[in-house]
Amino acid sequence: MLQAFANGTVFGEQYGSGPVDVVWLHGWGRRGADFAASAHELLDHGVSSVALDLPGFGASPLPHEIGGARLYAELVAKLIAEDFATPVVLVGHSFGGRVALVVAARHPELVRGLVLTGVPLLHKGGPSRPPRGYRVIRSLARVRLVSPERLERARQKYGSEDYRRATGPLREILVATVNESYEDELGVWRGPTRLLWGVDDRDVPVAVAERAQSLLGPASSLGLLEGVGHLTPTEAPAALSAAAEALVRG
Repeated sequence: MLQAFANGTVFGEQYGSGPVDVVWLHGWGRRGADFAASAHELLDHGVSSVALDLPGFGASPLPHEIGGARLYAELVAKLIAEDFATPVVLVGHSFGGRVALVVAARHPELVRGLVLTGVPLLHKGGPSRPPRGYRVIRSLARVRLVSPERLERARQKYGSEDYRRATGPLREILVATVNESYEDELGVWRGPTRLLWGVDDRDVPVAVAERAQSLLGPASSLGLLEGVGHLTPTEAPAALSAAAEALVRG
């Protein structure tokens, strides 16, 4: 059953009635239910956890402000401080992993450790520019030589799948998020961190995890999951629950 947290602004599923030791943060366009199998396995081992629906996804309403993962991190940090006995282990997939890292870097007193999987923490290459065709249409739209409908058709044609699916404030949040990179946070957080990556992840290749680990320092480790792609929470739930439990047990 979903419960309300943060004065009713965020909803999530709690697994277990004891103090919360693990908080699960899902990827873009997903929801906390992705972690159900992992959370049930932890509960079988006596570890209580909460899988949040991040603002704008699942049952949780949109945030009142527009911003990327750094904005979401402040919302999650406030929730942890007010609603849970801290510190907790944060498990973050993709977008949720961005949020988890920022929470840990900015509020280390709230975080016992991190499990990160399939997280675009660093840009794959140099800064990317939109295709020339889209840039032309966007420029024409700014001086009202192209209609909003034509601009939206161009966005649908040239945008990523996530961008095409997002509308309204969520699209603005997505744009803010994809323009963020997390070298600063990777250099600040020095707590225990387990990176778990699908070898077949095409959205966030293993090379991104390797570069991120080199910035995290000696308290981090990287585990590779054969036959697993980007959706680790549903493809390899046992690996995530084992990593989270190891950090809880210390």
